[in-house]
Amino acid sequence: MAAARLALGRVLPGSSVLFLCDMQEKFRGTVSFFPQIVAVSARMLQVARMLDIPTVLTEQYPQGLGPTVPELGAQGLRAVPKTSFSMMVPEVERLLKARPGLRSVLLCGIEAQACILCTALDLLERGLEVHVVADACSSRSQVDRLLALSRMRQSGVFLTTSESLILQLLRDAAHPHFKEVQKFLRDPAPDTGLLGLFQGKNPLFS
Repeated sequence: MAAARLALGRVLPGSSVLFLCDMQEKFRGTVSFFPQIVAVSARMLQVARMLDIPTVLTEQYPQGLGPTVPELGAQGLRAVPKTSFSMMVPEVERLLKARPGLRSVLLCGIEAQACILCTALDLLERGLEVHVVADACSSRSQVDRLLALSRMRQSGVFLTTSESLILQLLRDAAHPHFKEVQKFLRDPAPDTGLLGLFQGKNPLFS
């Protein structure tokens, strides 16, 4: 029964946590589609706040790579500094252990082939479902991004989009926060270059 539930990949606000990975100033000019990735992640953060979904924010070597960019809207969240290529540092481990009902991690940020991939694999090893928000993850190289998404999918990660994930969390237009959340869904999420990765007969995703 548990295996069937895991394969289904259903997400519920009460058993989910949002991870925001390393969206920092020094990446602004190097990561492909950086402004769009941040905008989509900001939408995920706003919805998480409305639905009382806890959020974990990390910064990779902030002394050298700078702080989280202000347009993410993460003011008020304490960023966990790290040098590890996984978000699963001791402080984050402690935060997750304090949520015994946790089942799903919703993962946004950069870079796909580095911290996103390493974090996803660590979470899978701990028996958690990982939902990578593909339109909220990028890399400097689109080849690295493509291969990282494929690698994660091979390992059991659920690849999804921000809008799909938000609607799964709401489940019903009768949800008390639907009208508030609907404001973020009236316009499609900004283009983050995914179509170019998936176009044609791509053997990595067949």
